[in-house]
Amino acid sequence: MEDDFEIEMSPLCQELNDSGKSVKVDIYRGNTGGWILEVVDEFGNSTVWDDEFDTDATALDEAKATIRDEGIDSLIGI
Repeated sequence: MEDDFEIEMSPLCQELNDSGKSVKVDIYRGNTGGWILEVVDEFGNSTVWDDEFDTDATALDEAKATIRDEGIDSLIGI
């Protein structure tokens, strides 16, 4: 028997741009109640954080901080 469930997406999901490049930020509810952060580049490569966040806003802040501190290329695969 399959467990069907609907994924709860955050209204804060968005595209972030830096240095002429962009990534899609997806934030969705995990199965333990926290928020999962996933960043997808233009090639379909995905980066998912190991830990869940208490709020969707905290997850978005983390994505922005990563781009600010490490550059958008750190989230883009080749």
